[in-house]
Amino acid sequence: MIHPTAVIDPKAEIGNGTEIGAFCVIGANVTLGDNCVLANHVSVAGPTRIGDSNHFFPFTSIGQRSQDLKYEGEPTHLQIGQHNSFREFCTVNRGTSPNSKTVIGNHNNFLAYAHVAHDCTVGDHVIFSNNGTLAGHVIVEDYAVIGGLSGVHQFCRIGQHAILGGCTKIVQDVPPFMVADGNPAEIRGINQVGLERRGFTPEEIRSLREAYRLLCRGNLNVKQACDTIREEVPLNPRLTDLLAFIEASKRGIVR
Repeated sequence: MIHPTAVIDPKAEIGNGTEIGAFCVIGANVTLGDNCVLANHVSVAGPTRIGDSNHFFPFTSIGQRSQDLKYEGEPTHLQIGQHNSFREFCTVNRGTSPNSKTVIGNHNNFLAYAHVAHDCTVGDHVIFSNNGTLAGHVIVEDYAVIGGLSGVHQFCRIGQHAILGGCTKIVQDVPPFMVADGNPAEIRGINQVGLERRGFTPEEIRSLREAYRLLCRGNLNVKQACDTIREEVPLNPRLTDLLAFIEASKRGIVR
């Protein structure tokens, strides 16, 4: 179902069952999967590959060139998975360096005015509240929540199951399973409600709470806190993920 006012480049590929509404513009080298919905006034530029069952609401702009001033027109890419929702005025940019890509996974919900900049990687089941924005080269892991009007600095990482409060400024990595809030951001505690909803066991939540206490509430530096966690807290896969994330950080972590 393609509205007669839609403009579709002959080099675009449209999947079965995909609906394209009024005044949409689909550029060259765009691949749209099956059963997608483009409401109206949606712009998709390429090279962009979009999977099945994605819903784009009015005035979304997908796959436009990188805003990085280093970009000089090289072929860069955007890859979007399946079952994502992009509400009104969302923007997602392609990569910057030759053949680099921005990658978005599956089952994500981007509310109005959310922005994903060049070279970002967004996992699965992530929620962007209104005006949640990522600068370039940001990594957001699965089940994270980006609060409304929050901004994430270049090259930062947001760990799995973490949540950012509204209007939060992020300039360092946010550890998994934690709540970050404020300007500048601080870790306020573990994301207990979110973890319970995702089926974490009481033992896992207890261990993460103890890790938070040692990491953010004591007088230990990061290395000392990680060593103490290993010595004093019974390890489980969730705690192992937390420690691996912290020890891989290049920008340092929010505490």
